[in-house]
Amino acid sequence: MLLGDEAIARGALDAGMSGIYAYPGTPSTEITEYVQSLGLKDRVHSEWSANEKTAMESALGMSYAGKRSMVCMKHVGLNVAADPFMNSAITGVNGGMVIAVADDPSMHSSQNEQDSRYFGKFAMIPVLEPSNQQEAYDMTYEAFDLSERYSIPVMIRITTRLAHSRSGVERRDIKPQNKLKTPENPTQFILLPGMARKSYKKLVEIQPDLERESADSPFNSLEGGEDTSLGIIVAGLAYNYLLESFEEFKVPHPVLKISQYPLPVKLIADLYSRSDEILVIEEGYPLIEESLNGVLGREKKIHGRLDGTLPRVGELNPDIVRQAFGAAGYEGLKVPGLVRDRPPALCKGCSHSDVYYALNQAMAAYGNGRVFSDIGCYTLGALPPYNAIDTCVDMGASITMAKGAADAGLIPSVCVIGDSTFIHSGMTGLLDAVRENSPITVIISDNSTTAMTGGQESHAEGRLESICIGLGVPADHIRMLNPLKKHQADNVRILEEEVAHKGISVVIAERDCVHRLRKKRQQKKSNSNT
Repeated sequence: MLLGDEAIARGALDAGMSGIYAYPGTPSTEITEYVQSLGLKDRVHSEWSANEKTAMESALGMSYAGKRSMVCMKHVGLNVAADPFMNSAITGVNGGMVIAVADDPSMHSSQNEQDSRYFGKFAMIPVLEPSNQQEAYDMTYEAFDLSERYSIPVMIRITTRLAHSRSGVERRDIKPQNKLKTPENPTQFILLPGMARKSYKKLVEIQPDLERESADSPFNSLEGGEDTSLGIIVAGLAYNYLLESFEEFKVPHPVLKISQYPLPVKLIADLYSRSDEILVIEEGYPLIEESLNGVLGREKKIHGRLDGTLPRVGELNPDIVRQAFGAAGYEGLKVPGLVRDRPPALCKGCSHSDVYYALNQAMAAYGNGRVFSDIGCYTLGALPPYNAIDTCVDMGASITMAKGAADAGLIPSVCVIGDSTFIHSGMTGLLDAVRENSPITVIISDNSTTAMTGGQESHAEGRLESICIGLGVPADHIRMLNPLKKHQADNVRILEEEVAHKGISVVIAERDCVHRLRKKRQQKKSNSNT
């Protein structure tokens, strides 16, 4: 019984994977955590990376050495890794390399609901989109062979519901890991323009082969249906919603199930020729629906997210899909008032709380609109009772947005960033600010863990002060806070002094996450009992 994430991890391990690289990000985190839980450090590398870009490059390096590797991330993490991702399609791979990306339609824990299939199409690499846990396992298992057959990375794209739901999975034979082997072509991974042009031409030339792979793939199937007034194209997880829309899961219309890309054009044309109209059901953006215009023209009506048959935003569910066929929506029982929606909140005793209480007091004299924040638990400082931050855009943006605002004349400008996010993508922004001695105050709220995604180890632990000194922050303007209520007066005074400083300053608020502290105490108690 495996989560969709765990099925991907299990499939990769059974396929002979030698290393998995990732930065934690919901809903992809459990892929790497599953590998780590098995205690395979002696034969499978599974340590967390500083960010998705370094993870992608490390996985590519392992592939360069002939081994099978995987890199995992959520959809916005693929933005961070876009540079090596796009170029890895041109260099190609040596050992099989699989890129697992978990999208988050409806933005359950994300800034947007972008569709990673567009990245796969952009890079011109195969994309596999499972509809259940067994397919997640099987596709991952076979993705390494596909990757090595064409010397190209392969993407596995899942969404939140599949990542975090559980089902039985039947395993296959375990393959041995690849032997160490450097590329036969010594210039394969050198993207000087003259060499890159040849590699790019090769990537373009194999596109018809990849399309044939999709047409012949067991993961793409055209199922007959007697009622040809409508032909249905359905992708990935949405296949389940389609089946649940009809009694005994019997769909009366012809159905083309797509789980491997590039699009199987011949299968699409076959469905189109036998159907009066087309309905496209896909989770995420209307990638298939938009592509049909170029593949088929507009002789017949094509329904989906673009014409309003399905909603343009948010994730699908069986009720939404059922309504696309004219059925009434299912309202269900009314939710009792006792069980009401509650906004997320910082944990009781969270160190971020005391940082915000001190910051609000220190900033009271300057008015609102001067505090830039970042991605992490502390983003909840935007909500009552704190109402302490004014922005949250992407990983690392707090420092650089504060710098830009100060450049525009908004002085003082303050930013709040977590220890893990600072290591992920805040250091370069701080270097920009150091170089110009920007009048900003950087507050690093250090709880010694990557708390928002489950408490993974932080690369920053014990290193923040030395990193800031190394980046050039003056030592006398690197201040330490102990974020506890009993130190409130001292913390406010330190913040007021650094906010008033006319140059770059860093304030490090250091206290363990309450959950991490609880685990440490439990471990200590367990060790003493032993």
